[in-house]
Amino acid sequence: MASSSLLHAMAGYLLLLLLLHLSFLTNNPSAKHGHSPHHRRHRSHSHSPTSNVGLRQAYIALQAWKRVIYSDPLNFIANWVGTDVCSYSGIYCTASPHDPKIQVVAGIDLNSADIAGFLPDELGLLTDLALIHLNSNRFCGIIPQSIENLTLLYELDLSNNRFVGPFPSPVLSLPMLNYLDLRYNEFEGPLPPQLFQKKLDAIFVNNNRFTNSVPAVLSGSTASVVVIANNNFQGCLPPSIANFADTLEELLITNTNLTGCLPPEVGYLYKLRVLDVSRNDILGPIPYSLAGLAHLEILNLGHNRLTGVVPQGVCILPNLGNLTVSYNYFCEEEGICMNMTARGGIKYDDRRNCLPEKPLQRSEQECNAVLEHPVDCFLQKCVQGVASGTGFLGSPTPPPPAFASAPAPMAAAATPLLSPTLAPSHT
Repeated sequence: MASSSLLHAMAGYLLLLLLLHLSFLTNNPSAKHGHSPHHRRHRSHSHSPTSNVGLRQAYIALQAWKRVIYSDPLNFIANWVGTDVCSYSGIYCTASPHDPKIQVVAGIDLNSADIAGFLPDELGLLTDLALIHLNSNRFCGIIPQSIENLTLLYELDLSNNRFVGPFPSPVLSLPMLNYLDLRYNEFEGPLPPQLFQKKLDAIFVNNNRFTNSVPAVLSGSTASVVVIANNNFQGCLPPSIANFADTLEELLITNTNLTGCLPPEVGYLYKLRVLDVSRNDILGPIPYSLAGLAHLEILNLGHNRLTGVVPQGVCILPNLGNLTVSYNYFCEEEGICMNMTARGGIKYDDRRNCLPEKPLQRSEQECNAVLEHPVDCFLQKCVQGVASGTGFLGSPTPPPPAFASAPAPMAAAATPLLSPTLAPSHT
């Protein structure tokens, strides 16, 4: 019975945090467009930290943080003085989920404050935090291990900063975490498989320096959005991507050095609205299973080494508004794919392929260099994130990607190609 009451209290706590966040956006229209206003006081009742252990700990943590903030050109934290932490800019207090008579620091929102500094170990004292939004600043260094103490944390947005080091493993132990945004930093090394086993609604790790392959086992995730674009991965997209079928709506793996064939299991992601695997080195044909993605609105396969036919089943998807197959080696378009203007209401790009009756195509020499070595995706399996077997019929090794367009450089990837989910967060 007590545990049930605690769950209800926690639900109310998170709902209150959400209402606070929505109220902040509603009452400050500039925040919706990436400009966090420099509000000076949080509208809550003041509590003396001398009689409140949580606020006393918060005071210690925030003062320790202030000491390692080295640049605050907008004077955002100028009022971080005194013991009334609930009046500090960017600090949100509300009733504790354990005792509604006690105020606690439940949210930190320093978005777009242009602050430079790092995160001290003392942040682990803020054990009542449900929300941390630090995007669009100049924070640097590594994420402290003490963040694992924030067991109530529901949203963590560290995007568009200068954090470094390996993937911040302490976040994997946060039991309540629902939203994780690490975009536009300098994290490096492999992505841990456990990331894709957490009950997260959104996973944003694009525009970092992550390496190795996409984890081979993807299971247990509840994410509706997964963006791992613009990193330094290698290897193939594993068939276990099908385990995201019940929740995934947006999958962006642009410019990640992805190789091998596109697995037919991608077609099992029946809720997908956005699929972008452009600017990789994907081989073989378009899986016919993609014709079953009835909710798909954006499909970008451009800048790969795909061959064969552009299938009509893809071109007639009922909600498709943008289809890009340019800079590949397709040699045929089925049915209406040959004349997409007849369908209307869809942007279609089939430039730089090997389509004999279309303008702006590759030269015969370019096409022959690839089409003389057809790929059999049944022979090329994705094992542990790496394509095994050559898959090339009549050739022991794949041909070099001569004449193929080079992937976009990492620095140029800051401009989103198709979906706003690639762009830095500003809310």
